[in-house]
Amino acid sequence: MKALRLHDDGLRLEDIPQPEPAGDDVLVRVHAAAITRDELTWPTDRLPATPSYELSGVVEATGEEVMALTPFDRDGVAAEWATVPRSVLAPKPAGLSHHEAAALPMPGLSAWQGLVVHGGLREGQRLMVTGASGGVGHLAVQLAAALGAVVVEDGESCDLLFDTVGGEALSRNAAGAGSIVTIAAEAPGAHYFIVEPDGAQLAELPELHPQVDSVFALADFEAAFDRLTQRGKRGKVVLSVAD
Repeated sequence: MKALRLHDDGLRLEDIPQPEPAGDDVLVRVHAAAITRDELTWPTDRLPATPSYELSGVVEATGEEVMALTPFDRDGVAAEWATVPRSVLAPKPAGLSHHEAAALPMPGLSAWQGLVVHGGLREGQRLMVTGASGGVGHLAVQLAAALGAVVVEDGESCDLLFDTVGGEALSRNAAGAGSIVTIAAEAPGAHYFIVEPDGAQLAELPELHPQVDSVFALADFEAAFDRLTQRGKRGKVVLSVAD
């Protein structure tokens, strides 16, 4: 099968054996895989490695359409086939294409875990989101609306400040916040977390509409990773693996 492989000297598209599922893993035919800026720095202690940790595809054994954020400590999913723990899989939303569904797991779970798991956001509470138009921020705003919370503007007081960018935006809004959750960096008075794969939480997400900046064929991986670093990017960059 075709797979992207990261080596010490860079990325290459290679032919490698199709993986065999073991334990609780299932074999997924990958239709689309989303990529994230800086992710090529994550697996440097276990090269060669396959990048991308967000997929939309079809379970080979059952035909189920699924999406997932996959574990960061194993090979990713920028390949024609991937073995994925069953516990991280969730049904692909019927209203989303595979490209759109691949763009949802990491930012969607970041928003859910920030607002619900760590932030305890409740109906009627006031929420401020820094970077509200960004990859995670725009989904946090959609999620807050679905939860019945009130999204307030920059500088207004709030029950929960969900910070996605850090820096001046966090400092400017911290004093007026009842509690602060951040995914940007550790900061005084804020609860910092790194998103975790979780299929059950992913399945709980209400109807959300992730932004897709651009879609590239798997063979055009160099252009796709270049796009991650360019100005003006809005939403996820997605690799199209299967039609």
